[in-house]
Amino acid sequence: MSDKILVVDDEQDVVDLVAFHLEKAGFQVDTANDGPGALEAVRAKPPGLVVLDLMLPGISGLEVCRTLKASTQTAMIPVIMLTAKAEEIDRVVGFELGADDYVVKPFSPREFILRVKAVIRRGKPIPAQDEMLAAGGVVVNRSLHQVTVGNKLVVCTATEFKLLALLMERRGRVQSRDRLLSDVWGYEAAIDTRTVDTHMRRLREKLGKHSACIETVRGFGYRFVG
Repeated sequence: MSDKILVVDDEQDVVDLVAFHLEKAGFQVDTANDGPGALEAVRAKPPGLVVLDLMLPGISGLEVCRTLKASTQTAMIPVIMLTAKAEEIDRVVGFELGADDYVVKPFSPREFILRVKAVIRRGKPIPAQDEMLAAGGVVVNRSLHQVTVGNKLVVCTATEFKLLALLMERRGRVQSRDRLLSDVWGYEAAIDTRTVDTHMRRLREKLGKHSACIETVRGFGYRFVG
């Protein structure tokens, strides 16, 4: 996987602005201006992260995200949606399709770079003594970055993988939403606890009948009980 960041937006001034701040922060940048171009760029040379606008010509940003997250070759590539669509439903749809973060235009360049660094940081391998975590029919293989549920391989995003591994590692102990936002997303403050709930819902869907292993502690957070 490349160490570059792919910026996808059909407004060239936005592409230039985002690229400027990313390069100023020390990142290398590739760009694309439409949906088909974004998918072609990712397949040609998978980037370390994709900054993706929603309203794109050819193929929408949502469909680009859906396509990337549905493939085992690209599911682990983090995606940050950068869009003018600020409604809560838009955020929820983005997260449900597998986006790792959601930034609304106009944005603070400093906050944007902090979010980029946080997403990249949580996508890195998790340092731990145990490469294998297994409980309740769910197996997490850290060395291969794979999740197996009932002996069937399940495609997870980088965030979903880290979230599941953390819950299994702390099996039986309740993890608050704020704690999960800090340890999985790298946020120092509770920016949006809906982020945790949306990712948890997607993760449970992928676990299928084993989803009961993740227990909701009403008004507080979650724990793995398998």
